[in-house]
Amino acid sequence: MKILAFSLSLVALCATGLNAFNTKYYTTPSKKAFIKPTSNLSNEEIDSFILGKSFFRIPWVEAPSATTARDGLGPLFNSNTCISCHPNNALGSVYNKNNVSRHMVVRLSIPNSKTNDSYKKMGFTPEAVYGAQLSLNGTRSVPFEGKLAIKYTNKYETYKDGQTVVLSKPTYSLYDLNYGPLDKNAIISVRKAPPLVGLGLLELLDDEEILKNEDENDINNDGISGKANIVYSIIHDDYRLGRYTYKASAPTVKHQSAAAFHNDMGLTTSYFPNDNCTKTQIKCLSAPKPRDAIDVPDYRLEAVDFYLRHLKVPKMKITQKEGQKLFTDLACASCHTPKLKTKNNLIISPYSDLLLHDMGEELSDGRSEFKANPREWRTPTLWGIESYSKAIGKRVDFLHDGRAKSIEEAILWHNGEAKNAKDAFMNLDKEKREKLINFIKEL
Repeated sequence: MKILAFSLSLVALCATGLNAFNTKYYTTPSKKAFIKPTSNLSNEEIDSFILGKSFFRIPWVEAPSATTARDGLGPLFNSNTCISCHPNNALGSVYNKNNVSRHMVVRLSIPNSKTNDSYKKMGFTPEAVYGAQLSLNGTRSVPFEGKLAIKYTNKYETYKDGQTVVLSKPTYSLYDLNYGPLDKNAIISVRKAPPLVGLGLLELLDDEEILKNEDENDINNDGISGKANIVYSIIHDDYRLGRYTYKASAPTVKHQSAAAFHNDMGLTTSYFPNDNCTKTQIKCLSAPKPRDAIDVPDYRLEAVDFYLRHLKVPKMKITQKEGQKLFTDLACASCHTPKLKTKNNLIISPYSDLLLHDMGEELSDGRSEFKANPREWRTPTLWGIESYSKAIGKRVDFLHDGRAKSIEEAILWHNGEAKNAKDAFMNLDKEKREKLINFIKEL
């Protein structure tokens, strides 16, 4: 019954108007913009929401422990809470004071052999010694895997009116590698934990609603060729449309949550029942085990899934009409689709088509995931974008690796399929550029 609860509650919410958001979904942009539950939940559903919230926010501990409900952390992990990477469910920053923050994760792989089992089920081939993700921490008896260092060089973009913007181009390196050198062909992809906005609403979209915007071969000749990622579903043992993560490599919120438990905290689930140790990490493999074989049993995973799918989205109040028109005229809306319709005929405004797009060589991470090549990224949603900093009380950083310190910088990193839109933006005068950016801030 819990699995169906979100669909049932949405039906109740939509009963008063099937063609637009019911305002009960919204919360005004504030420090609590991303942590309030959708309205009209039953008492049982509120209990599920609260339970999921607790497992999302309260720390997990190393096994064996007297705290059996929350033991099983590690042996290798990045953080002991979900909220450490997702502060108030918003977007975080690259640095915490002078240190690389926990919001940053290092994904590892080697060039794909498309015949091996890892590629077929994960969409990539993990690095043999360090696995799919670098663990920055280990339990008492298990050494951490390594640390991340970031170095920036300046990159300059000059508008038609002569104004120059300095962008920061990152270079990544790993140090203190405790399990020996990486494979000489290892691919390092650094990513920042994404915001958790409107996840349940995105899951309510029919595949056809997303696929209708697909144009992989650019049949309409507009220079934009979005394509869907088709990914492996662990629970169904088949391939389905991906809609979550930076490369749309997860088909559902629950799948992505289970992957995060496994990669970020070393917690096992029915989706990922084994510790995140590789064959060569003997201390990790022999570390003390918790009492239960599965650290996060299904009812707890379902509670976290329920919590994440029932978070409100900030309310949009569009006043920048000229900026809105520029957003369409410059073809920003070709990928950041303003309107999508759910299975229940609810019109939502994530400002994303959830498709993969080539963003140019400078944003390439060298890594493929299922159908997504290294230059391709899923169009990020824009709803709530200006509320992130209010939710965490400081500036946030944008794009998959946080290299952009502002919306303007994020636009200027666009290339590939988005180059024409970026060039059109750069040809605007300063007043019109600001109107477009101010419109995006209202989403």
